[in-house]
Amino acid sequence: MGSERIAPVPFHRVSIDDRFWSPRIETNRDVTIPLGYEQCRKTGRLDAWKLNWKDGDPRRPHIFWDSDVAKWMEAAACSLRLHRDDSLEENLNNIISLMEKAQQPDGYLNSYFTAVEPEKRWTNLRDRHELYCAGHLVEAAVAHSFATGDDRFISIARRYADCIDSTFGSGADRKRGYPGHEELELALVKLFRATDERRYLELAVFFLNERGTKPHYYDLESVSRGEEPARNYEYWQAHLPVREQKEAVGHAVRAMYLYCGMADAAIETGDGELAEACRVLWRNVTERKMYITGGIGSTAQGESFTADYDLPNETAYAETCAAIGLVFWAHRMLHIDERPNSKYADVMERSLYNCVLSGVSLEGTRFFYTNPLEVRPGHAMAQSGSENNYRYSRQEWFSCSCCPTNIVRILSSFGQYIYSRTDDSIYVHLYAGSTAEMVMSGIRVNIRQETEYPWKGEVTLFVEPEKSVEFTLFLRIPGWCENAYLKLNGEEVKQFPVTDGYVHIRRLWRKDDILHLVLPMPVRKIEAHPEVRDNCGKIAIMRGPIVYCLEEEDNMPDLQDIRLDSSAELKAGYDGSLLGGCTVITGTACIRQSGGWVDKLYRPGLTETVPVGIKAIPYCLWNNRKPGGMLVWISVN
Repeated sequence: MGSERIAPVPFHRVSIDDRFWSPRIETNRDVTIPLGYEQCRKTGRLDAWKLNWKDGDPRRPHIFWDSDVAKWMEAAACSLRLHRDDSLEENLNNIISLMEKAQQPDGYLNSYFTAVEPEKRWTNLRDRHELYCAGHLVEAAVAHSFATGDDRFISIARRYADCIDSTFGSGADRKRGYPGHEELELALVKLFRATDERRYLELAVFFLNERGTKPHYYDLESVSRGEEPARNYEYWQAHLPVREQKEAVGHAVRAMYLYCGMADAAIETGDGELAEACRVLWRNVTERKMYITGGIGSTAQGESFTADYDLPNETAYAETCAAIGLVFWAHRMLHIDERPNSKYADVMERSLYNCVLSGVSLEGTRFFYTNPLEVRPGHAMAQSGSENNYRYSRQEWFSCSCCPTNIVRILSSFGQYIYSRTDDSIYVHLYAGSTAEMVMSGIRVNIRQETEYPWKGEVTLFVEPEKSVEFTLFLRIPGWCENAYLKLNGEEVKQFPVTDGYVHIRRLWRKDDILHLVLPMPVRKIEAHPEVRDNCGKIAIMRGPIVYCLEEEDNMPDLQDIRLDSSAELKAGYDGSLLGGCTVITGTACIRQSGGWVDKLYRPGLTETVPVGIKAIPYCLWNNRKPGGMLVWISVN
């Protein structure tokens, strides 16, 4: 192994040509990104940057609107890096011009506080999203500079970061505050990496170190506003210093962004204590508080984590943004140690293929804010069509549109999650038709994947160096897979070393070397930990990384009354005409006969059951036909 730190292969070095992902990425580029711009325009989010709002005018700017615009800008910039689009570039440049004019002489940049409440700047960090919006602006500016080579936007962002740096810190003339909605921490690390200006990293570390210390800065703020201090700071992850936090608590999206910032800071500074805090929190989230779909944050109250193993299905919140945040964090955890551990990539894959993609329709025009694991038949039909009932059917947009704008940016940069490298090692974390370009020991090397994953478990990897070069190739063996099979140039590799979930082969690679990896994908019946009370006596169906669900469209409407025998045979088959083409799971279960219940709420005895065929579809594809019932966890006889 070389001494160079492991790092992701950037998305622009990875071209995607994949049966599963390419249609979603193309729809994101051609439909969802333009739709996001139009929604930002017609809802007033763009006009807010003109700073001409007056009291009594409609569309009063909101404290978080800047973040929606910034996330869209980040997605647009990433898309431009891969595909030329003059119209998109013009729209992006027009917004940058508005921001350039809106920036205050001291570098401050916030449409709401400049136009609506200028006297309240920096007076309520806990609740008012100033630093959160700043973080997304910085992320967007870094992405824009990287994508276009134009420094205009990142210069604006640097002036704002300098303004923040001159305002916050440990000096006597500085405020000792920190973000109420975390995000700026990770953005400042990105800005440091883009500019090599260490002050930005130091400011990120200051915000992390200050969080949860006493006296609570938020208490001091509250008193200065004439308000009572908050009673519980778990919602903001400010109840303890970050290195002392052992359990994921509070608002799930905020937690994910905090943990991302912690991981980034640990990677850049070598802070082992901070890295260990990330590992402790990771175990708590993924071993006690994560849905089988990779969703997190189980309650709508505060969009928050609750107690260990409290994972209700029908009331699951599992916000799309939180799942995306979990992907961001998992990706960072892959790079926090000298070598990646596949447990982080397993969670990244689980969330990407299930809860993240559930957040947007196949057409790219409708969105889920929350991602329940159970919807009652009939109730969904009655309750869909209103933003207040967004749990039951995807909506065109939301007044709080964090999820749609997060979806477009993660899909625009999807390629960065597939590969990582050091100076003499290449890691393959995800399996998707793609080509990664990199240089090993001064020699250009392409790694090309051909696969029909996740519908099939066969992956062919073509190693294509310009000339022979020695390095180690690491291939992830997913945690769900048993009995993986590997061939090198047509010959079975009977014994291959596996470290931290990755098979690794070190050799002098030659042009046209071919690896064939087989990951068997039987249909699996999954049970939950006994303390997950909602799932006692139930199973979920998985095949490969895909979680399946029963949808009313394909089954009896009384989904909750279906009983599956524990030994029932379930078969997988590909249906090219269904939902853009997908593998479905079929089998036979039973259901109670429904007759004889007129004027009765209860009756003695057990109703006879009758056989019924069932058909399960990928969870990420549910609600793409019409509103209806849905069920992930099925009762077992």
